Order: sequence, then C-alpha cells, then structure tokens
Amino acid sequence: MDKIIYLMFGLVFLMSFIGSIIFGVETRQDKLTNGRTERWYLKPDDATIFFDPERAPMAAVYHFFTAVMLYGYFIPISLYVSIELVKVLQSVFINRDIHMYYEETDKPAQARTSNLNEELGMVHTILSDKTGTLTCNSMEFIKCSIAGTAYGRGITEVERAMAVRSGGSPLDDEDLDVVVVDRSGPKVKGFNFEDERVMNGSWVKQPQAAVLQKFFRLLAVCHTAIPETDEETGNVSYEAESPDEASFVVAARELGFEFFNRSQNGISFRELDLVTGKNVERVYKLLNVLEFNSSRKRMSVIVRDDDGRLLLLSKGADNVMFERLAKNGRQFEAKTQEHVNQYADAGLRTLILAYREVDENEYIEFNKGFNEAKSSVSEDREALIDEITDKMERDLILLGATAVEDKLQNGVPECIDKLAQAGIKIWVLTGDKMETAINIGFASSLLRQEMKQIIINLETPHIKSLEKSGVKDEIELGSRESVVKQIEEGRALLDASGASSEAFALIIDGKSLTYALEDEIKKTFLDLATGCASVICCRSSPKQKALLQSFTFSL
Repeated sequence: MDKIIYLMFGLVFLMSFIGSIIFGVETRQDKLTNGRTERWYLKPDDATIFFDPERAPMAAVYHFFTAVMLYGYFIPISLYVSIELVKVLQSVFINRDIHMYYEETDKPAQARTSNLNEELGMVHTILSDKTGTLTCNSMEFIKCSIAGTAYGRGITEVERAMAVRSGGSPLDDEDLDVVVVDRSGPKVKGFNFEDERVMNGSWVKQPQAAVLQKFFRLLAVCHTAIPETDEETGNVSYEAESPDEASFVVAARELGFEFFNRSQNGISFRELDLVTGKNVERVYKLLNVLEFNSSRKRMSVIVRDDDGRLLLLSKGADNVMFERLAKNGRQFEAKTQEHVNQYADAGLRTLILAYREVDENEYIEFNKGFNEAKSSVSEDREALIDEITDKMERDLILLGATAVEDKLQNGVPECIDKLAQAGIKIWVLTGDKMETAINIGFASSLLRQEMKQIIINLETPHIKSLEKSGVKDEIELGSRESVVKQIEEGRALLDASGASSEAFALIIDGKSLTYALEDEIKKTFLDLATGCASVICCRSSPKQKALLQSFTFSL
C-alpha cells in the first residue's frame, strides 16, 4: 500500500511540475492589448505575482505549490484509515473462527495485534522444533527390547504413514496376528504398551526373567521423578523433568514395579518377587545422580541395593551407550541394535538401558573426585564433572532398549501441506536419528513422494575408515572435505533443475552440520538450504539449533 501511495504522490508531483512550466511559459508570452492582457478575465492586475508577464518564473513556482495542494485529493490518505479498520475486523473474525478453536484447552484463537494478517503474509521460512511443535510432547511407552527380544504390539502413526507410502493400505491393530491384552478401565497417560508376555506378572515365565527384572528395576530407580500419592484413592502420580522420564516410571508401575517414595537418600518401590511370587517392598539407597545433559546424552544413578551391592544404573542414546559396553556385556547387542533401528524407522524415541556392579574402592575414589568437582568454583567445573563421570560410566552390561512415541498433533500434515502450497519453506530441527526424522517427515507431509532428497551425512565408507584409525586431525579434515563436496553436489543439482517446479528436500545430520556452519562453508550451505522447499536437521544439538536460527534471521 505504501508503494501505491508513493506512486500516486509521484504522479501528483509530475503533473504539478509540468503544469507549472507550461503556466510560466504562457504567462511570460502574455501581451498587453489596448492596456489589457489577453487573459483579462484572470484579473492579473489584482494579483501581486500570478499572471504577471514580468514575474513569470515566480508565478510558475507559486503555481506549482498551488497545483500540489489542489491535486492532493488524488492521493487517498483515507485508504490508511480504511485498511486499519479492515485489519481490526479481520482480527475479530480470527477470534470468532470456529475452525481455530482448540477444544482440549477450551480456548479460541486470539489475535493480539491487528497487524497479524499482514505479518503472517511476510513469512517465507518457518523454523520449527519437532517435540512439542509438530508433536504433542506427550510421550507414551509403546515398545521395548529386553535381552534381545522385542516386546510391544502397538502400531505408530509413522508406521501407518509408511504403509500408505509403500502403496499399501493403512495398518490397523487387527492387521497384527497377536493376542492383545484386554486392559479394562481408563487409558493410563504415558502408557500405550500391550504384550501378554510381560503384563500382569507374566514376565516371570520368560526365559530371561532375571534380565527383565533388572530392566524394570532400572526404569523404576534411574530417574529424578517425584511421586505424589492421592490420599483419598491411594493412586501414585509422578512429577518428572521430562515427559520421557514420566513415561518410564509409569511403565515400570504398570508392569509391576511401582516407585512410590523418594527420600533424601533412598528410593522405595514395590515389585513381584521371583521366588515367593508376592509383591515386596525394596529400598535402594541413592548415593549419586549423574545428570543428563545434551553433551553427555545419558543419565545414571549409583545406588546400594538391599543386599548391600553397589550398582550403577544408566540410560542414554544408543550412539553413546553401545560404545560403553563391556566385552562380556554385549550378549544382546546385535539384536538390540536391530530393534532400535526398527523403532527409529517407526518414529519412536529410543534409549539404551545398561548397568554394572561397582567395586567399593572404586566408588570411594570416584565419590571423592565427584564431590570435589561439584564443589569446584572454576570455569571448567562442568568439564571436570563430565570427565569423572565418563570414567565411571564404562564397562556396562546391556539390558535392552525403550521406545516411546510422541504423537503428531492433530492436523499437522494438513497444515504443513497448506503452508507448502503457499510457497512457505519449512525447516525442522530435531535431535532424532536420520531414519526417524525422514519417516516423521513423510508422516507430517514435510517430505512428499515427488520431492528429490539431498542427503548430507558422514556415514560414508571413507569417513568410517578414518574414524577407525583414530587420528583426530585426519578425521576432521576428511569430514570437512566430504561435507563441502556433498554441499557443492547439492548446489549443482539445484542449479541443474533451473526454473522447473521440481521440489527439493535437504536432510543433514548433526555431525555434518558442525562443519556446514563453519564460517568458510556456511554461506554455500545456506544458499543450498534456502533453495529447498523443506529442510530437516537431525541429530542437531541445542547450540546448532540456535546457530541456524541466527543465520536464517540474517538472510
């Protein structure tokens, strides 16, 4: 609208300027005849400047300003007022739009500014996290792998989308040839697990019952959740730092290992005793909590069980946990890795569970160094803690893996599809594995069948051979060269498509992103990314997400 106003003002200025020049020329050529000018009807004698042939230049200047004022009505200043009224009415319509009403929280849409429509029209790129944005951030324990055996009968949204994408029909629970446990009563929040082999105490009949017991114990003990008991009903609920952690504790409870009390130094839970077949209460003394962070990607607790043994219980991402297993603790590694990959393909978030017994002298030495590091006031305090905990979290014995589902929010695929039709580019930054991110991308319509995928990762045979050599400088140099080469190949593919309507999707992992965001490469990378309709950055850290956000805002 401003451009239209400027154009109109330019036309007014031009008309006034040309008219004033003609007026000045005509006034200078005006001659007296019998004591009268040819334009006697303009009464030049009554004017001090206008129409005076002797002062034609000044007459032209005054005529210019007069013309500007007279032609000023050509500029619709009232248009601004009209548009503002339209914006206000649009905000009223937004607030009353029944299709934007959210029934779950009983809240309508709220346009907090009348410029909302105008600001939305300026959006060309959307940066989105996955958890809590595309998904509900309401985790449900749905599957697990214990002692190399997969448990859980559920079907995820991603699996249904994969079935449709492969040309089949959407999967339903009836498609599975299994016995589904009938769980009467209301659905338990955070728990969507069904498997007759382990529910209702049936796990004691499994060949690896001892491993299952340790697995469920770890879920009930390795966390920072706080139990809250309803005095009227006696039901226990949990306050946890993350939905994932809450789902693990709920799953342990539903499978017979109920965590019900946390004291300053102890964790109490009930479990089914393998010998007596009765529920017994156990109290583990909590000695240390090795907290989770984005660099460690794992969380551990050190406890003393009721038999006096020191135990390190740990859970974390597969890429950091598998490398910490002891030689004699890898009995189920191949099968567990296979299941984890299957869970990732199904769009599930996975964690590896492992443990080990700790020697008394080893613990005394660790605890001393751990307390000194925690009480340190130096700048490298966190690094000291990580170094000490890293030494302790070694030689672990694998128990299995958990898989939780974070369902897509209602209407996400339809919303993303409409945004894509509007020409808006969407970047999703997630910590998921590449396979998981790709499958979720298809389930949410972020990736479509007709799209050409540009994948940048460091899973090439050359890089893997360099990583085995263990020479850090060579690994960094080879990785950087590989990323640059893949980015340039992607740019060439984009340039070759020219002005065609072909859509591209860029998928890059966290390791590659580290090099792609370096000063020498980032401009080329961003040129490639901005040329794609969809961008998925998987295995990205919080720092990388912040860097990407600042880079895109600078475009």
